[in-house]
Amino acid sequence: MADEVNDQPQAPAVTTTTEGGARPQGGRPPRTGPGGPGGAREPRKYFRRKKVCKFCTEKIDAIDYKDFRLLGQFVAESGRIVPRRLSGVCTPHQRRLGRAIKQARNIALLPFGQRQ
Repeated sequence: MADEVNDQPQAPAVTTTTEGGARPQGGRPPRTGPGGPGGAREPRKYFRRKKVCKFCTEKIDAIDYKDFRLLGQFVAESGRIVPRRLSGVCTPHQRRLGRAIKQARNIALLPFGQRQ
């Protein structure tokens, strides 16, 4: 039995080659970090509260360009209009808000930019 010779031809080793040359077998090791594809999912450490539109909750339909205190809440220190992804304002109100802020800037109720 020990002298028995295996007459079956062995399959050649599988190699994946590309035009650039041979790659090592086995490919990329699986990702182990959280959040990646194939990685272990960990529960979130904090709860993010969903942002709601201030104008929808307070049922403000028309945004007055003369109300600079209200508009000033949506202008950053640099003078830029705060985007809706940060402020949580819905799309129709963000359009009205942007228009009102620009009107307020034109009559000098709000600054265009920051002072240095």
